[in-house]
Amino acid sequence: MKISRNIIVVALFMAIIACGGEAQEFDGTVKITGELKNQPEGMVLLSEYMDDRTEIIDTLGINNKGEFDYELSLEGPGFYELNLHDEKIARLALYHEDITINYDFEDEESLSITGSKDTEQIIKVDELAEVYQEEINELNSEYYEAMSAKDQDAIKEIQEKAMEMETKHTERVKSMIRDMEGSFSSLAAVGMIDPRSDFQFLDSLMTGLDQKYPNTKAIVSLKQQLDELRTLSVGQPAPEIALPNPEGEVLKLSDLRGKYVLIDFWAAWCKPCRLENPNVVRLYNEYKDKGFEVFGVSLDRTKEAWVDAIEEDGLEWTQVSDLQYFNSEAAATYQINAIPATYMVDPEGKIIAKDLRGISLENKLKELFN
Repeated sequence: MKISRNIIVVALFMAIIACGGEAQEFDGTVKITGELKNQPEGMVLLSEYMDDRTEIIDTLGINNKGEFDYELSLEGPGFYELNLHDEKIARLALYHEDITINYDFEDEESLSITGSKDTEQIIKVDELAEVYQEEINELNSEYYEAMSAKDQDAIKEIQEKAMEMETKHTERVKSMIRDMEGSFSSLAAVGMIDPRSDFQFLDSLMTGLDQKYPNTKAIVSLKQQLDELRTLSVGQPAPEIALPNPEGEVLKLSDLRGKYVLIDFWAAWCKPCRLENPNVVRLYNEYKDKGFEVFGVSLDRTKEAWVDAIEEDGLEWTQVSDLQYFNSEAAATYQINAIPATYMVDPEGKIIAKDLRGISLENKLKELFN
C-alpha cells in the first residue's frame, strides 16, 4: 500500500549537482588498484551503470597475492561497481582520480576505498538512502498494522507523518548536494528529489552541472526531463482544463480566476484520495469565503462511481471528468501518472505549489489567508 509518493526504494544513480564552475579537463583514464585478502573462488567484475541497469564491461585479473591493477578508459565522469566474487559490491564514481580498493573477505566491514573524493561522496549518498529506507520500512509496518486494525485515525496520522518525513528527507538530500561542492557524484541523489515540487532547485543546479561537465550523457538526459516539466513548474501559468461536470456542462479552470484554486486530481477508486477528502472538505469550508476554491478532476471510468463518491464524501466544489481514467485529457496535460495529485493556482492563474495535502495543504492555506 502506497502511503506517500516516495515510500519506495529510491533510485540512486541519476541526479544533479549543487555548484557550477568552469569545465574540467579530463585525461581519459583512471587506475583501479587494490588487494583482496582471503578471497574465495570466483571473479572480480567491473560494471558500468547505464541509466537504470548495470552492464559488465570487463573482468579484472587478480594475481596470487590478491592484488589487481587495472586501467580504465573513460569518455567522461561515470558510475561503476566492482563485484568482488559475488560477495561484496564496491560502488565507484570515477572521473579523473585513481582509486585503491582493499577488502578482507573474512571481515565484512573491512572494505576500504581511497583516492577518489567523488567515490567518497557517493558513499554518503548510499548511507543517506539506507537511513531513509529504514525509516520507510518502520513507517510501513505501522501503516499495515493500522490498516489491519482499520484504525482510520492512525492511518491519517501515519500518512501525515510520511509526508513530513519525505519533506525532511528532501531537505537533507539538498543540503548534502550543496556540501558536495560540485562533485558529479551528486548525480546519484536525483532519485531522492521530486522534480515536480523542486523544479527550480534542480533547474538551477543543472545549469551549473552542464557548465562543469559539458556533453555528459546523463546530464543531457536530465536536462531533457526537466525541459518536459518546465511548463508545469512553479511560477508558470496553469494550463487550461475544460471538461464536463456530472450534469454534462463544460466547466473551465479559468472560470475560477481571481481565487486561489486547488486543482485536485482524484478518483472514487483511489483510497488515499478518499481518505484525504475529509481534510479537503474541512479546509474548503474554512477558507471558501476568503477566496479559496477547489477544482476536482476525476480519473474515474464510470459516471456512477464518480457521482456516488462525490455524494458520499460531501464534495461541494466544482467537479469535472471525461471518465477516461489516466487517459484523461487533463491528466495528460498535467503529466499525472499517480493520484492523489494537486496543483495550487493563484488568482492570476499561475502555479504556486504542487502536491499539497494533509498538513502541507493546511499550512499553505494558513500562509495564504492568515
